Amino acid sequence: MIELMVLYVLSKRELTMYSVQKFIFGNFGAFSKPSIGAIKPALTRLEKNGFITSRKLMSDGGKLSVFYSISKTGLEELRRLILENLSENPVQFLANARIKLSCASFLSKDECSDLFFHIKSLAMQHKFNADAAINDEYNHLSFYQRIILDNAICEYANFITILEGLEKENAGSSK
Repeated sequence: MIELMVLYVLSKRELTMYSVQKFIFGNFGAFSKPSIGAIKPALTRLEKNGFITSRKLMSDGGKLSVFYSISKTGLEELRRLILENLSENPVQFLANARIKLSCASFLSKDECSDLFFHIKSLAMQHKFNADAAINDEYNHLSFYQRIILDNAICEYANFITILEGLEKENAGSSK
């Protein structure tokens, strides 16, 4: 997800490494707060693969600054990363889905439809699995496990409602 977040903020404007971190926190801080130690290698990988370019500039005070910008192939990679299937691991699902949904404005109307459908399908699958676990008569869950599963079921139900709203908005928009 770090590469997706970096490419997304660079699709808006040219930034230094520290500005990339600041813009990621501004756009995705509720879901992810990558450190400079994670951002720097991501920038290196993205540049090595031709998805971003860098230019060095000496400030008036004599400090060297490196500015990063997204390339044309980087824009294509950003689109691919947003549309790439999510992991089916429920631990990662909600945070990664929220990051992808936060980038949906980059996509066409049809691509948004595909993204919303894929994420909604996985959310429904995770909700179904949580429902099945709580209703399984052979599953001897503790009080605490039931509370946590109930919370997960509510979280998935709310997320599905949000996705249905996004689908409705997308269907009515003229993007």
